[in-house]
Amino acid sequence: MQQRNQSLDALRGFAILSMILSGSIAFGDALPAWMYHAQVPPPQHIFNAALPGITWVDLVFPFFLFCMGAAIPLSLKRYIDSNSGFKMIVWIAGKRFLLLAFFALFTEHMRAWVIADAPGSKEQLLSLLAFLLVFFQLYENRNEKYKTIFLALKLFSFFAAAFLLWKLPFWSGKGFDFYKSDIIIMVLANMAFFGTLVYYFTATKPYLRMGMLAFIMAVFLAAKEPGAGWAKEFYNFNHIGRFYFDWMYQFYFLKYLFIIIPGTIAGEWMWEEMKGRKLLDDNFEKEKKQLTDRVENMLALIAIALVSVNLVGLFTRMLLLNLIITILLCSISIYFTRQTDKNNLFRKLVAAGTFLLLLGLFFEAYEGGIRKDTSTYSYYFVTSGLAFFTLLCFSVMAKRKYFSSIVNYFSLNGKNPMVAYVAGNLLLLPLLSITALKPIWDGMDQNAFMGLMKGVLFTGIVSLITIFFVRRKWFWKT
Repeated sequence: MQQRNQSLDALRGFAILSMILSGSIAFGDALPAWMYHAQVPPPQHIFNAALPGITWVDLVFPFFLFCMGAAIPLSLKRYIDSNSGFKMIVWIAGKRFLLLAFFALFTEHMRAWVIADAPGSKEQLLSLLAFLLVFFQLYENRNEKYKTIFLALKLFSFFAAAFLLWKLPFWSGKGFDFYKSDIIIMVLANMAFFGTLVYYFTATKPYLRMGMLAFIMAVFLAAKEPGAGWAKEFYNFNHIGRFYFDWMYQFYFLKYLFIIIPGTIAGEWMWEEMKGRKLLDDNFEKEKKQLTDRVENMLALIAIALVSVNLVGLFTRMLLLNLIITILLCSISIYFTRQTDKNNLFRKLVAAGTFLLLLGLFFEAYEGGIRKDTSTYSYYFVTSGLAFFTLLCFSVMAKRKYFSSIVNYFSLNGKNPMVAYVAGNLLLLPLLSITALKPIWDGMDQNAFMGLMKGVLFTGIVSLITIFFVRRKWFWKT
Protein backbone atom coordinates (compact mmCIF):
# COMPACT_ATOMS: atom_id res chain seq x y z
CA MET A 1 0.00 0.00 0.00
CA GLN A 2 1.28 3.49 -0.85
CA GLN A 3 2.53 5.45 2.14
CA ARG A 4 1.97 8.95 0.81
CA ASN A 5 -1.22 10.91 1.27
CA GLN A 6 -1.86 13.71 -1.21
CA SER A 7 -3.78 15.88 1.25
CA LEU A 8 -0.99 15.63 3.80
CA ASP A 9 1.62 16.42 1.14
CA ALA A 10 -0.51 19.40 0.09
CA LEU A 11 -0.68 20.76 3.64
CA ARG A 12 3.08 20.33 3.96
CA GLY A 13 3.64 22.05 0.63
CA PHE A 14 1.30 24.88 1.61
CA ALA A 15 3.23 25.30 4.87
CA ILE A 16 6.70 25.33 3.28
CA LEU A 17 5.71 27.74 0.50
CA SER A 18 4.02 30.03 3.03
CA MET A 19 7.18 29.90 5.12
CA ILE A 20 9.25 30.98 2.10
CA LEU A 21 6.76 33.71 1.20
CA SER A 22 6.80 35.15 4.72
CA GLY A 23 10.59 35.44 4.60
CA SER A 24 10.85 36.95 1.12
CA ILE A 25 8.23 39.73 1.12
CA ALA A 26 9.32 43.33 1.61
CA PHE A 27 10.23 44.33 5.15
CA GLY A 28 9.87 47.80 6.62
CA ASP A 29 6.66 49.80 6.29
CA ALA A 30 5.55 48.56 2.86
CA LEU A 31 3.09 45.98 4.18
CA PRO A 32 0.62 45.90 7.11
CA ALA A 33 1.50 44.30 10.45
CA TRP A 34 -0.57 41.15 9.82
CA MET A 35 1.83 40.19 7.02
CA TYR A 36 4.59 39.47 9.55
CA HIS A 37 5.03 37.59 12.82
CA ALA A 38 2.76 39.21 15.38
CA GLN A 39 5.67 39.75 17.78
CA VAL A 40 7.90 41.36 15.10
CA PRO A 41 5.78 44.27 13.81
CA PRO A 42 6.79 46.78 11.14
CA PRO A 43 8.50 49.06 10.42
CA GLN A 44 11.47 48.22 12.66
CA HIS A 45 10.64 44.51 13.07
CA ILE A 46 12.05 44.50 16.59
CA PHE A 47 10.98 41.47 18.61
CA ASN A 48 8.44 42.32 21.30
CA ALA A 49 7.42 39.34 23.44
CA ALA A 50 4.74 41.42 25.16
CA LEU A 51 2.62 41.58 22.00
CA PRO A 52 -0.08 38.87 22.02
CA GLY A 53 -1.77 37.51 18.93
CA ILE A 54 -0.92 35.51 15.83
CA THR A 55 -0.93 36.10 12.07
CA TRP A 56 -0.91 33.72 9.11
CA VAL A 57 2.90 33.73 9.33
CA ASP A 58 2.66 32.18 12.80
CA LEU A 59 0.66 29.23 11.45
CA VAL A 60 3.12 27.91 8.87
CA PHE A 61 5.70 26.34 11.21
CA PRO A 62 3.17 24.48 13.42
CA PHE A 63 1.40 23.29 10.26
CA PHE A 64 4.71 21.87 9.05
CA LEU A 65 5.29 20.22 12.45
CA PHE A 66 1.79 18.77 12.34
CA CYS A 67 2.58 17.22 8.95
CA MET A 68 5.80 15.76 10.34
CA GLY A 69 3.80 14.16 13.15
CA ALA A 70 1.18 12.81 10.75
CA ALA A 71 3.88 11.31 8.53
CA ILE A 72 5.41 9.28 11.38
CA PRO A 73 2.71 6.55 11.42
CA LEU A 74 2.72 6.41 7.62
CA SER A 75 6.48 5.76 7.57
CA LEU A 76 6.76 3.51 10.64
CA LYS A 77 3.71 1.25 10.25
CA ARG A 78 5.51 -1.19 7.95
CA TYR A 79 8.41 -1.53 10.39
CA ILE A 80 6.09 -2.04 13.35
CA ASP A 81 3.84 -4.48 11.48
CA SER A 82 6.86 -6.51 10.36
CA ASN A 83 8.24 -6.61 13.92
CA SER A 84 11.49 -4.95 12.87
CA GLY A 85 12.31 -4.31 16.50
CA PHE A 86 13.41 -1.42 18.67
CA LYS A 87 16.95 -1.30 17.25
CA MET A 88 15.64 -0.54 13.78
CA ILE A 89 13.41 2.26 15.11
CA VAL A 90 16.30 3.78 17.07
CA TRP A 91 18.45 3.61 13.94
CA ILE A 92 15.77 5.40 11.90
CA ALA A 93 15.20 8.06 14.57
CA GLY A 94 18.91 8.56 15.24
CA LYS A 95 19.78 8.80 11.56
CA ARG A 96 17.09 11.42 10.96
CA PHE A 97 18.22 13.40 13.98
CA LEU A 98 21.88 13.47 12.94
CA LEU A 99 21.13 14.28 9.30
CA LEU A 100 18.78 17.12 10.21
CA ALA A 101 21.17 18.47 12.87
CA PHE A 102 24.02 18.50 10.35
CA PHE A 103 21.67 20.04 7.78
CA ALA A 104 20.79 22.80 10.28
CA LEU A 105 24.46 23.62 10.94
CA PHE A 106 25.75 23.34 7.37
CA THR A 107 23.00 25.26 5.57
CA GLU A 108 23.09 28.07 8.14
CA HIS A 109 26.86 28.51 7.87
CA MET A 110 27.02 28.27 4.08
CA ARG A 111 24.84 31.28 3.41
CA ALA A 112 26.94 33.85 1.57
CA TRP A 113 26.37 36.63 4.12
CA VAL A 114 27.50 34.29 6.91
CA ILE A 115 30.69 33.30 5.10
CA ALA A 116 31.62 36.99 4.69
CA ASP A 117 30.18 40.28 5.90
CA ALA A 118 30.32 41.67 2.35
CA PRO A 119 29.88 38.59 0.17
CA GLY A 120 31.23 38.64 -3.36
CA SER A 121 31.17 36.18 -6.22
CA LYS A 122 33.42 33.75 -4.34
CA GLU A 123 31.01 33.49 -1.41
CA GLN A 124 28.02 33.16 -3.73
CA LEU A 125 29.72 30.29 -5.57
CA LEU A 126 30.45 28.62 -2.23
CA SER A 127 26.73 28.80 -1.42
CA LEU A 128 25.96 27.16 -4.76
CA LEU A 129 28.54 24.49 -3.97
CA ALA A 130 26.82 23.92 -0.62
CA PHE A 131 23.51 23.31 -2.40
CA LEU A 132 25.21 20.74 -4.63
CA LEU A 133 26.79 19.02 -1.62
CA VAL A 134 23.45 18.87 0.21
CA PHE A 135 21.98 17.30 -2.92
CA PHE A 136 24.37 14.36 -2.73
CA GLN A 137 24.07 14.14 1.06
CA LEU A 138 20.30 13.70 1.03
CA TYR A 139 19.54 12.24 -2.41
CA GLU A 140 18.78 8.52 -2.32
CA ASN A 141 19.60 6.75 -5.57
CA ARG A 142 17.11 4.00 -6.47
CA ASN A 143 19.11 2.64 -9.40
CA GLU A 144 21.21 -0.35 -8.32
CA LYS A 145 23.46 0.19 -11.35
CA TYR A 146 24.80 3.46 -9.89
CA LYS A 147 24.61 2.52 -6.21
CA THR A 148 28.39 2.51 -5.64
CA ILE A 149 28.89 5.80 -7.47
CA PHE A 150 26.25 7.64 -5.46
CA LEU A 151 27.49 6.15 -2.19
CA ALA A 152 30.96 7.49 -2.99
CA LEU A 153 29.48 10.89 -3.85
CA LYS A 154 27.49 10.91 -0.60
CA LEU A 155 30.61 10.20 1.47
CA PHE A 156 32.63 12.78 -0.46
CA SER A 157 29.91 15.42 0.02
CA PHE A 158 30.01 14.99 3.79
CA PHE A 159 33.82 15.16 3.90
CA ALA A 160 33.79 18.23 1.65
CA ALA A 161 31.15 19.89 3.83
CA ALA A 162 33.17 19.19 6.98
CA PHE A 163 36.25 20.66 5.31
CA LEU A 164 34.37 23.85 4.39
CA LEU A 165 33.04 24.21 7.94
CA TRP A 166 36.59 23.83 9.23
CA LYS A 167 38.32 26.23 6.83
CA LEU A 168 35.90 29.06 6.04
CA PRO A 169 35.93 32.18 8.30
CA PHE A 170 32.18 32.61 9.05
CA TRP A 171 30.65 35.15 11.40
CA SER A 172 33.17 37.96 10.79
CA GLY A 173 36.16 35.65 11.08
CA LYS A 174 35.02 33.86 14.24
CA GLY A 175 34.72 30.56 12.40
CA PHE A 176 32.35 27.65 12.77
CA ASP A 177 30.02 27.81 15.76
CA PHE A 178 27.90 24.88 16.96
CA TYR A 179 25.53 27.32 18.62
CA LYS A 180 24.65 29.05 15.36
CA SER A 181 22.36 26.81 13.38
CA ASP A 182 19.02 26.98 11.61
CA ILE A 183 16.81 26.76 14.67
CA ILE A 184 13.78 25.59 12.69
CA ILE A 185 15.66 22.58 11.32
CA MET A 186 17.22 21.85 14.72
CA VAL A 187 13.75 21.75 16.26
CA LEU A 188 12.64 19.41 13.45
CA ALA A 189 15.62 17.17 14.23
CA ASN A 190 14.52 16.86 17.86
CA MET A 191 10.91 16.28 16.89
CA ALA A 192 11.89 13.61 14.37
CA PHE A 193 13.84 11.76 17.07
CA PHE A 194 11.51 12.05 20.05
CA GLY A 195 8.33 11.91 17.97
CA THR A 196 9.46 8.63 16.39
CA LEU A 197 10.34 7.05 19.74
CA VAL A 198 7.12 8.22 21.39
CA TYR A 199 5.06 6.81 18.55
CA TYR A 200 6.88 3.47 18.57
CA PHE A 201 6.17 2.89 22.26
CA THR A 202 2.55 4.03 21.99
CA ALA A 203 1.60 2.83 18.49
CA THR A 204 -1.30 0.82 19.91
CA LYS A 205 -1.98 3.18 22.83
CA PRO A 206 -3.06 6.58 21.46
CA TYR A 207 -4.52 7.67 24.80
CA LEU A 208 -1.21 7.01 26.53
CA ARG A 209 0.52 9.01 23.78
CA MET A 210 -1.72 12.00 24.40
CA GLY A 211 -1.40 11.51 28.14
CA MET A 212 2.37 11.91 27.92
CA LEU A 213 1.79 15.56 27.08
CA ALA A 214 0.47 16.12 30.61
CA PHE A 215 3.79 14.96 32.06
CA ILE A 216 5.76 17.17 29.67
CA MET A 217 3.57 20.09 30.70
CA ALA A 218 4.19 19.24 34.35
CA VAL A 219 7.97 19.47 33.87
CA PHE A 220 7.63 22.83 32.12
CA LEU A 221 5.43 24.24 34.88
CA ALA A 222 7.55 22.83 37.71
CA ALA A 223 10.77 24.13 36.15
CA LYS A 224 9.41 27.69 36.26
CA GLU A 225 8.91 27.58 40.01
CA PRO A 226 11.55 29.13 42.32
CA GLY A 227 13.88 26.85 44.20
CA ALA A 228 15.61 23.62 43.28
CA GLY A 229 13.98 20.35 42.32
CA TRP A 230 14.45 17.32 40.12
CA ALA A 231 12.08 18.73 37.49
CA LYS A 232 14.19 21.86 37.12
CA GLU A 233 17.38 19.79 36.90
CA PHE A 234 15.78 17.54 34.31
CA TYR A 235 14.61 20.58 32.34
CA ASN A 236 18.08 22.18 32.43
CA PHE A 237 20.03 18.97 31.73
CA ASN A 238 22.39 19.92 28.90
CA HIS A 239 25.79 18.36 29.47
CA ILE A 240 27.64 15.22 30.50
CA GLY A 241 30.91 16.12 32.15
CA ARG A 242 32.54 18.77 30.00
CA PHE A 243 30.53 17.85 26.91
CA TYR A 244 27.72 20.35 26.39
CA PHE A 245 25.04 19.36 23.90
CA ASP A 246 22.56 22.20 24.36
CA TRP A 247 23.37 23.35 20.82
CA MET A 248 21.46 20.34 19.49
CA TYR A 249 19.08 19.40 22.32
CA GLN A 250 17.13 21.35 24.90
CA PHE A 251 14.13 20.13 26.84
CA TYR A 252 12.54 23.38 25.73
CA PHE A 253 12.28 21.93 22.20
CA LEU A 254 9.95 19.21 23.48
CA LYS A 255 7.17 21.77 23.78
CA TYR A 256 6.52 21.15 20.08
CA LEU A 257 5.44 17.61 20.88
CA PHE A 258 2.14 19.32 21.69
CA ILE A 259 1.81 19.67 17.91
CA ILE A 260 3.68 16.55 16.76
CA ILE A 261 1.68 14.09 18.87
CA PRO A 262 -1.77 15.30 17.74
CA GLY A 263 -0.31 15.05 14.24
CA THR A 264 0.45 11.36 14.79
CA ILE A 265 -3.21 10.80 15.66
CA ALA A 266 -4.23 12.37 12.35
CA GLY A 267 -1.63 10.22 10.58
CA GLU A 268 -3.11 7.04 12.04
CA TRP A 269 -6.58 8.02 10.92
CA MET A 270 -5.31 8.72 7.43
CA TRP A 271 -3.54 5.35 7.38
CA GLU A 272 -6.82 3.64 8.27
CA GLU A 273 -8.61 5.64 5.57
CA MET A 274 -6.00 4.66 2.98
CA LYS A 275 -6.44 0.97 3.82
CA GLY A 276 -10.03 1.28 2.64
CA ARG A 277 -13.27 -0.28 3.85
CA LYS A 278 -15.71 -2.85 2.56
CA LEU A 279 -18.05 -1.56 -0.12
CA LEU A 280 -21.60 -0.89 0.97
CA ASP A 281 -24.68 -1.61 -1.07
CA ASP A 282 -24.45 0.40 -4.31
CA ASN A 283 -27.78 2.19 -3.92
CA PHE A 284 -27.16 3.16 -0.33
CA GLU A 285 -23.64 4.23 -1.21
CA LYS A 286 -24.92 6.45 -4.00
CA GLU A 287 -27.41 8.16 -1.71
CA LYS A 288 -24.79 8.57 0.98
CA LYS A 289 -22.30 9.91 -1.56
CA GLN A 290 -24.63 12.75 -2.53
CA LEU A 291 -25.17 13.65 1.09
CA THR A 292 -21.46 13.32 1.87
CA ASP A 293 -20.49 15.64 -0.97
CA ARG A 294 -22.72 18.39 0.38
CA VAL A 295 -21.50 17.84 3.92
CA GLU A 296 -17.87 17.75 2.88
CA ASN A 297 -18.19 20.98 0.91
CA MET A 298 -19.73 22.70 3.92
CA LEU A 299 -17.01 21.34 6.19
CA ALA A 300 -14.31 22.70 3.89
CA LEU A 301 -15.94 26.15 3.94
CA ILE A 302 -16.24 26.02 7.73
CA ALA A 303 -12.56 25.04 7.99
CA ILE A 304 -11.54 28.07 5.92
CA ALA A 305 -13.83 30.27 8.01
CA LEU A 306 -12.37 28.97 11.27
CA VAL A 307 -8.81 29.73 10.20
CA SER A 308 -9.78 33.20 8.95
CA VAL A 309 -11.89 34.11 11.97
CA ASN A 310 -9.25 33.04 14.47
CA LEU A 311 -6.45 34.87 12.68
CA VAL A 312 -8.47 38.08 12.63
CA GLY A 313 -9.93 37.67 16.12
CA LEU A 314 -6.68 36.77 17.86
CA PHE A 315 -4.62 39.41 16.05
CA THR A 316 -7.11 42.23 16.66
CA ARG A 317 -7.78 40.89 20.20
CA MET A 318 -11.55 40.55 19.69
CA LEU A 319 -11.32 37.51 21.92
CA LEU A 320 -14.91 37.04 23.09
CA LEU A 321 -16.38 37.54 19.62
CA ASN A 322 -13.81 35.15 18.20
CA LEU A 323 -14.69 32.52 20.81
CA ILE A 324 -18.44 32.82 20.15
CA ILE A 325 -18.05 32.53 16.37
CA THR A 326 -15.62 29.62 16.76
CA ILE A 327 -18.01 27.72 19.04
CA LEU A 328 -20.83 28.32 16.57
CA LEU A 329 -18.81 27.12 13.55
CA CYS A 330 -17.47 24.09 15.41
CA SER A 331 -20.98 23.19 16.56
CA ILE A 332 -22.25 23.33 12.97
CA SER A 333 -19.41 21.12 11.77
CA ILE A 334 -20.10 18.58 14.53
CA TYR A 335 -23.80 18.61 13.61
CA PHE A 336 -23.01 17.89 9.96
CA THR A 337 -20.64 15.04 10.76
CA ARG A 338 -23.16 13.35 13.04
CA GLN A 339 -24.80 12.12 9.83
CA THR A 340 -21.73 10.07 8.98
CA ASP A 341 -20.30 6.85 10.38
CA LYS A 342 -18.41 7.33 13.64
CA ASN A 343 -15.22 6.09 11.96
CA ASN A 344 -15.50 8.59 9.14
CA LEU A 345 -12.21 10.46 8.71
CA PHE A 346 -13.83 13.89 8.51
CA ARG A 347 -15.90 13.25 11.62
CA LYS A 348 -12.73 12.42 13.56
CA LEU A 349 -10.81 15.39 12.14
CA VAL A 350 -13.65 17.72 13.14
CA ALA A 351 -13.83 16.27 16.66
CA ALA A 352 -10.08 16.55 17.26
CA GLY A 353 -9.85 19.98 15.66
CA THR A 354 -12.76 21.30 17.71
CA PHE A 355 -11.37 19.98 20.99
CA LEU A 356 -7.87 21.39 20.47
CA LEU A 357 -9.01 24.72 19.05
CA LEU A 358 -11.45 25.41 21.88
CA LEU A 359 -8.93 24.22 24.47
CA GLY A 360 -6.42 26.66 23.03
CA LEU A 361 -8.91 29.52 23.13
CA PHE A 362 -9.74 28.75 26.75
CA PHE A 363 -5.99 28.84 27.49
CA GLU A 364 -5.62 32.16 25.62
CA ALA A 365 -5.28 34.48 28.62
CA TYR A 366 -2.69 32.21 30.26
CA GLU A 367 0.96 33.29 29.82
CA GLY A 368 -0.05 36.75 28.63
CA GLY A 369 -2.03 35.78 25.55
CA ILE A 370 -1.37 33.57 22.56
CA ARG A 371 2.11 34.03 21.08
CA LYS A 372 4.51 32.18 18.81
CA ASP A 373 7.54 33.59 20.64
CA THR A 374 7.87 32.74 23.36
CA SER A 375 5.31 30.12 22.50
CA THR A 376 2.35 29.50 24.76
CA TYR A 377 0.09 26.52 25.41
CA SER A 378 -2.70 28.41 23.70
CA TYR A 379 -0.50 28.60 20.60
CA TYR A 380 0.14 24.84 20.52
CA PHE A 381 -3.52 23.91 20.92
CA VAL A 382 -4.98 26.56 18.61
CA THR A 383 -2.54 25.86 15.78
CA SER A 384 -2.98 22.09 16.16
CA GLY A 385 -6.74 22.48 16.02
CA LEU A 386 -6.54 24.68 12.94
CA ALA A 387 -4.16 22.16 11.34
CA PHE A 388 -6.82 19.43 11.70
CA PHE A 389 -9.37 21.64 9.97
CA THR A 390 -6.93 22.69 7.23
CA LEU A 391 -6.07 19.05 6.55
CA LEU A 392 -9.79 18.36 6.27
CA CYS A 393 -10.12 21.22 3.78
CA PHE A 394 -7.33 19.87 1.57
CA SER A 395 -8.85 16.38 1.79
CA VAL A 396 -12.15 17.70 0.45
CA MET A 397 -10.45 19.76 -2.26
CA ALA A 398 -8.51 16.70 -3.44
CA LYS A 399 -11.82 14.96 -4.17
CA ARG A 400 -13.21 17.83 -6.24
CA LYS A 401 -12.16 17.99 -9.88
CA TYR A 402 -12.15 21.79 -9.96
CA PHE A 403 -9.81 22.04 -6.94
CA SER A 404 -7.67 18.93 -7.42
CA SER A 405 -5.08 20.83 -9.50
CA ILE A 406 -4.49 23.23 -6.59
CA VAL A 407 -4.01 20.31 -4.20
CA ASN A 408 -1.72 18.61 -6.70
CA TYR A 409 0.42 21.76 -6.99
CA PHE A 410 0.89 22.05 -3.23
CA SER A 411 1.45 18.30 -2.86
CA LEU A 412 4.29 18.37 -5.41
CA ASN A 413 6.05 20.95 -3.24
CA GLY A 414 5.23 18.98 -0.11
CA LYS A 415 6.92 15.85 -1.44
CA ASN A 416 10.35 17.52 -1.41
CA PRO A 417 10.23 20.15 1.36
CA MET A 418 13.96 20.22 2.13
CA VAL A 419 14.70 21.32 -1.43
CA ALA A 420 12.17 24.13 -1.12
CA TYR A 421 13.55 25.15 2.26
CA VAL A 422 17.15 25.75 1.13
CA ALA A 423 16.75 26.55 -2.57
CA GLY A 424 16.15 30.21 -1.78
CA ASN A 425 19.25 30.87 0.34
CA LEU A 426 21.70 28.47 -1.29
CA LEU A 427 20.59 28.54 -4.93
CA LEU A 428 18.29 31.39 -5.95
CA LEU A 429 19.84 34.28 -3.97
CA PRO A 430 23.41 33.38 -5.06
CA LEU A 431 22.26 33.19 -8.68
CA LEU A 432 20.53 36.58 -8.37
CA SER A 433 23.71 38.07 -6.93
CA ILE A 434 26.05 36.57 -9.53
CA THR A 435 23.82 37.71 -12.40
CA ALA A 436 23.48 41.21 -10.90
CA LEU A 437 19.69 40.81 -10.65
CA LYS A 438 19.56 41.00 -6.86
CA PRO A 439 19.52 44.84 -6.72
CA ILE A 440 16.39 44.75 -8.88
CA TRP A 441 14.77 42.23 -6.54
CA ASP A 442 15.87 44.25 -3.48
CA GLY A 443 14.31 47.35 -5.03
CA MET A 444 10.81 45.87 -4.99
CA ASP A 445 10.09 47.47 -1.60
CA GLN A 446 8.43 50.64 -2.87
CA ASN A 447 4.81 49.88 -2.03
CA ALA A 448 2.52 47.14 -0.76
CA PHE A 449 1.86 45.60 -4.18
CA MET A 450 5.51 45.43 -5.22
CA GLY A 451 6.51 44.29 -1.74
CA LEU A 452 4.07 41.39 -1.97
CA MET A 453 5.07 40.57 -5.57
CA LYS A 454 8.68 40.42 -4.41
CA GLY A 455 7.78 37.49 -2.19
CA VAL A 456 5.39 35.89 -4.67
CA LEU A 457 8.00 35.86 -7.46
CA PHE A 458 10.69 34.50 -5.17
CA THR A 459 8.40 31.82 -3.77
CA GLY A 460 7.15 30.93 -7.25
CA ILE A 461 10.68 30.35 -8.56
CA VAL A 462 11.58 28.24 -5.52
CA SER A 463 8.39 26.26 -6.09
CA LEU A 464 9.30 25.62 -9.74
CA ILE A 465 12.75 24.41 -8.68
CA THR A 466 11.16 22.05 -6.17
CA ILE A 467 8.64 20.71 -8.68
CA PHE A 468 11.47 20.18 -11.19
CA PHE A 469 13.27 18.04 -8.60
CA VAL A 470 10.09 16.08 -7.91
CA ARG A 471 9.43 15.47 -11.61
CA ARG A 472 12.98 14.17 -11.96
CA LYS A 473 12.45 12.07 -8.81
CA TRP A 474 15.38 13.80 -7.11
CA PHE A 475 13.97 13.41 -3.61
CA TRP A 476 15.98 14.52 -0.59
CA LYS A 477 15.49 12.05 2.25
CA THR A 478 16.47 12.36 5.88
